[in-house]
Amino acid sequence: MLLWINGPFGGGKTQTAHEIQRRLPGSVVCDPEHAGFGLRRMLPPELRGDFQDLESWRRGVVEVLDLALGKHDGVVIAPMTVTNPRYFEETVGRLGELGHDVRHFALLAERETVLKRLRERGFGHLLQYVAGKDAPLRRESWAVQQLDHCLERLREPEFAEHLWTDHTTVAKTADRIAVLAGLTLTPNKDGVLRGRLRRAWTGAKHIRFD
Repeated sequence: MLLWINGPFGGGKTQTAHEIQRRLPGSVVCDPEHAGFGLRRMLPPELRGDFQDLESWRRGVVEVLDLALGKHDGVVIAPMTVTNPRYFEETVGRLGELGHDVRHFALLAERETVLKRLRERGFGHLLQYVAGKDAPLRRESWAVQQLDHCLERLREPEFAEHLWTDHTTVAKTADRIAVLAGLTLTPNKDGVLRGRLRRAWTGAKHIRFD
């Protein structure tokens, strides 16, 4: 089974994917973003744009996930924002056409909720402490620019199943996805502090500087 976790940038995809992986024995996170940034780095700066526009990324994601789904004995989790309907069909749709059990979930939230999460990503809490809670989201400027478009597009029926996350935790979102996919997660034994530390560490590991 493939769990494709969609959503706006800063919407909690990566945190949710790793929460599921932590509590679902045998599962693995295969992040399509890694391939995208690798292709982007191959190009001179003036030619770098949205790596999803590269056919090589879309075809490569399908090839790699098809291999993982065919050879790995466990659930594969792919956290990736895709809002272009054609690109969605060429990736998520194509994997379904290849015969895989694909479960797609779009994590949605109100604009202010996502902006708050963007401020808290990685070392965001430290930035707020040093520069104040209204410190500008300089490193997240691209995500902010894409936010309204992402939230509008992902509300469309073709991007179901929709999960609203404004008033829920990462662990509970993972639980909801598991129920909808017919999976059983191990109980979440994290307390509030341990959960925050775990999410901060996950966020820090996924900070990109390009």
